[in-house]
Amino acid sequence: MAPFSSPPTGLPRLCFVSYRHIRELAMPVVAEYAQRARIEVVDATFGDALALAQDRVERGMADAFVSAGSNAAILRAGLQAPVATIHLGGFDLLQALIQARRIADRVGVVMYGQTIPELDDVKDLLNIGISQHAYRTPDDARLRFETLRQEGYRVIVGSSLVVELAEQAGLRGLLAYSLASIRKGFDDALELARVARLEAGRYEQLHSVLHNLQEAVVAVDREDRIIAINPPMRQLLGKPDALLRGRPLGELEPALSLRATLASGRQERAIALRFGQRDWVADRTLIREHGDIAGAALTLHDANVIQAADASLRILQRRQQHTARHTFASLAGGSQAMRTAVASAHRYARTDLGVLITGESGVGKELFAQAIHNESRRAGRPFVAVNCASFPESLLESELFGHEEGAFTGSRRGGKCGLFEAAHTGTLFLDEIGDMPMPLQTRLLRVLQEREVMRLGATAPLPIDVRVVAATHQPLEALIEQGRFRRDLYYRLNILRLALPALRERREDIPALILPMADRCLKRLGSSLDAAVALAPWMDALRRYHWPGNVRELENLAERIAVTLAQYADARDIPFDALAHDCPELFHAGAGPAAAERPLAQRVRAALAQAGGRRAEAARLLGVSRSTLWRWLAEQEVGTDTAEEPRLPRPMTGPV
Repeated sequence: MAPFSSPPTGLPRLCFVSYRHIRELAMPVVAEYAQRARIEVVDATFGDALALAQDRVERGMADAFVSAGSNAAILRAGLQAPVATIHLGGFDLLQALIQARRIADRVGVVMYGQTIPELDDVKDLLNIGISQHAYRTPDDARLRFETLRQEGYRVIVGSSLVVELAEQAGLRGLLAYSLASIRKGFDDALELARVARLEAGRYEQLHSVLHNLQEAVVAVDREDRIIAINPPMRQLLGKPDALLRGRPLGELEPALSLRATLASGRQERAIALRFGQRDWVADRTLIREHGDIAGAALTLHDANVIQAADASLRILQRRQQHTARHTFASLAGGSQAMRTAVASAHRYARTDLGVLITGESGVGKELFAQAIHNESRRAGRPFVAVNCASFPESLLESELFGHEEGAFTGSRRGGKCGLFEAAHTGTLFLDEIGDMPMPLQTRLLRVLQEREVMRLGATAPLPIDVRVVAATHQPLEALIEQGRFRRDLYYRLNILRLALPALRERREDIPALILPMADRCLKRLGSSLDAAVALAPWMDALRRYHWPGNVRELENLAERIAVTLAQYADARDIPFDALAHDCPELFHAGAGPAAAERPLAQRVRAALAQAGGRRAEAARLLGVSRSTLWRWLAEQEVGTDTAEEPRLPRPMTGPV
């Protein structure tokens, strides 16, 4: 039977590998079994017999083989297919010797394998001289025969090869087999063929599944012998099917052996494995039948393929997440500058025109872009954002416009959809547009004008329906004068312009921004502190700070402040200088327009505010004695009242 193929239908297929004399003897039996099996008779010996049989195996022409003597031994050793042996019985040999006694009183016996000690007893009963010899190769058989001929033996009993040698030398050769032994061999072959067909049917579905898997897979039986293998694994092992089936996997490749899995009954998944100078992720699983372990399977996943699949999944997830999360409700702040910007954005959202958002880094340009998208008629459609400064030119071009398969070295099989296509019917947000290379500016201008995009390597453009919102922190007008930005692209983008204020231009919004951020971080850290109460002593410093990083810097500082304050269980236990080390920018002399006010005075004022005007408590918070605090008050002219407990206004503890 062909290895790993579907089981054949119809009569069992037997291949009778013989030599002329045993074939002539067996022909009546072949005729008897013609209704029970399709029998091919092949005349060959030794190496020729094995080569012919292997050819039948590889071509799937036989379910089982039947042979005798040396041929049977060679086939069993060299074939991964069932072989039935026509055995030489004692009665067969006795009949041959009786026949030989009628011809001569001395008989030579030459058999494959080894001599038969029991013949020494028989020769006395038959009153006949017997000289036994055994052979392993054709040359060995000729040598043994020649020895008998020279010794004067005229009758030789043995295998088909020995009988032929005798006839060629003019001697009498007698075949040491009977029709009964041949019938028994054919019966055994039929049973082996039946079992082989059952086994083939048992694994047919497994083979079919394995054949269509890209992973390298091999299955073994309880003895770690290969019962199924797919093309990728066969290629790894570097051997044809005929040399794999039935072989112990551990002997072929010890690193792949499943003996330990079969012995322990434990499955292993996602095991890193180095094999064939490549990295693999291996799964070792058990095959069960009726609850019992019938074998095991090894699956090798190419580590490079897994890494590529992981990257594809990440890209797919990113594209599936092409949604705008923020709305106008997400924009905190009630300053005049903020209200003006939000009002303009509301108006722009009701149109389908392009928008150019300007402002310093960190002012929230993408948040405004998402809010505009979510209030436009394109809400619910894709919102795709790309930072034009984060990609090299060649990669940015592929990201924006996509590419066809084979467009360039390393291009993705099947091509790739660009971000313009991904944003079809929705909004494409081009952040840091001022950093886009000049060649891509030209392509972008054409897309905006023609409303169609052409992938790299493509021959036909694809119509798209995309609203473009661009953003920049750079002065595009200056870049135009420097020849670094296309004037025509600027006019195409700058249809509606939205200028966002820096955080220092809307300082009154700082409490509304930082308190929710700090509160969320405190809760995440397991702190029960009220952010408004805890941050009250530093709120003036937060307002005075010039915030070069704008809201993005505010978010980072809120996290840092929360981490520092979370170590205190009660806001009243927080010393004024708790943030001095972790947030030095708030206390730097150049922190803002009020820098002329000396740091010591700031600390004293804040401590007094936190202590509700009680100087003893303020001194404790500052870590100094009351007399030192009084001296500081006098030197810094923070206050000149020498009363023990002056009645100063209590600080606000709610949101500012």
